[in-house]
Amino acid sequence: MSRTALLVTHTGRRRSTEHARAVAADLIAAGFEVRVVAEEADDLDLPGVVPVTGLEAAEGAEIVFALGGDGTFLRAAELARPAKVPLLGINLGKVGFLAEAEIGDLDSAVRDVVARNYTVDERLTLDVTAEFDGGPTIESWALNEISVEKGERAQMLELLVDVDGRPLSRYGCDGVVCATPTGSTAYAFSGGGPVVWPEVEALLLVPISAHALFSRPLVTAPTSTFAITVDPFTTLAVMSCDGRRVYDLPPGARVTVRRGALPVRIVRLRDRPFTDRLVAKFGLPVQGWRGSRR
Repeated sequence: MSRTALLVTHTGRRRSTEHARAVAADLIAAGFEVRVVAEEADDLDLPGVVPVTGLEAAEGAEIVFALGGDGTFLRAAELARPAKVPLLGINLGKVGFLAEAEIGDLDSAVRDVVARNYTVDERLTLDVTAEFDGGPTIESWALNEISVEKGERAQMLELLVDVDGRPLSRYGCDGVVCATPTGSTAYAFSGGGPVVWPEVEALLLVPISAHALFSRPLVTAPTSTFAITVDPFTTLAVMSCDGRRVYDLPPGARVTVRRGALPVRIVRLRDRPFTDRLVAKFGLPVQGWRGSRR
């Protein structure tokens, strides 16, 4: 029976393209049908691949490869999630926090996939709905975070935040980030939020540069619902989903965020503790700046 893989890469970088060609050639030699996003097919210039388009690109595939940085991973997740196909990230970028393997692991990662020597984790996602008068309802999702931020640099944004149907606080701020545990090391982390282990089921709420006496990051139950209302007399706001899907929100808009109906399925090649990943990706000084006493 034929096996199928979808390959997503950053074709704007020569090195990424070269590595993608090598992965595709190895998979084809192992009997896989290799699909590539149609817009990337010419840059890859590899005989035997099948160009595909649309959100159905991963339908029926066994695995999706994301070769690049976290941006490439998030783009590949848009295709893998609706098809419920596992996603393997191989970091060719800088930090690559979402990736399972580094460039030095490329050959062994392909061999493990061919041998089906991997496991799959399910990562919690977010679903979001934005409603406002005079415009269509916006529906989207995110793996890392959904942010509501000010649309004009010089003005503060006024937001009212509800949690589970009850008012929490009104913030004069640059914005609010709603994040998953997976996204706790991304934008929410930059805003002073906690690092949450991916296995923990929870939602995060992180005010950004809030002019308030209480603006602490919050960790809530995974069943919680956040409602963020843009004050009718404030400035234009912008809603961003993983930094990839961006929407303008007029004053008075109401954004509702809850746990996503569909997770993202992520490939794991090794049983590696998250602590090790955290230390490696952030270059944490395990011995501390004072060093060992021995």
